[in-house]
Amino acid sequence: MTVTDKLVVITGGATGIGFATARVFASLGARVVIAQMDAMQGQEAAEGIDAVRVKSVELDIRDHVAVGRCVNSIIEKWGAIDVLVNNAGVTGRPALAPFVHSEVDLIDLIVDTNLKGTIYCSQAVARSMISAKHGGVIVHVSSVGAYAAQENASIYCATKSALGMLAKAMAIELAPHGIRVNCVAPGDIATERSARAADGVRDSGATGRFLRSTPLGHRGSPDEVGHAIAFLASEEAGFITGTTLLVDGGLLAY
Repeated sequence: MTVTDKLVVITGGATGIGFATARVFASLGARVVIAQMDAMQGQEAAEGIDAVRVKSVELDIRDHVAVGRCVNSIIEKWGAIDVLVNNAGVTGRPALAPFVHSEVDLIDLIVDTNLKGTIYCSQAVARSMISAKHGGVIVHVSSVGAYAAQENASIYCATKSALGMLAKAMAIELAPHGIRVNCVAPGDIATERSARAADGVRDSGATGRFLRSTPLGHRGSPDEVGHAIAFLASEEAGFITGTTLLVDGGLLAY
């Protein structure tokens, strides 16, 4: 996949799917910037992958002013952004609550992070891509929860579903500028947060139901999602925009 020397910004790139995606891009010769709310966590992740090729910045994507400043800082330090991966989000156990008992603070946290944060980052990066006149790629990390409802995850599922339509609408508007926009929708992925779910333990939002319904019969790896994202960002996917790539082991084939 052709992403050599591309500058890739990954929000929430210090853990789980984000970290695996950063590692995949670095292995393919891209330059990576991890944007993480926890600055120390971001720095440790970057150094753990490749201290030369991978850098980190502190960012709370819920703060639109901070997002704009961060994007400008990245461009000043490392050059034009070629790829944005909107991976940061509230997921797993922190995103779970019965619908009628979802408190305002939790609703705001999920919506502000999963949806509004994605919008803020996409706006800032898309503006920079348009200004640079070199095109680019934006990939949102959605979820099979956008298609298959999960109990106690109404707000989460709603935000993930919104990302698919956001990608479609953005793709139409940004196509004249050479900017492609897509989603990936991971299924049951064995991140460090959800590791116990394979043993049937209800943890990090994984009930075990998705695993039991996955035709391939096993959980996906974060690297497999990372490779799917890298493909969508590559030149080989140059005619793909406005779509969602399912990385779910066949879960939604039923």
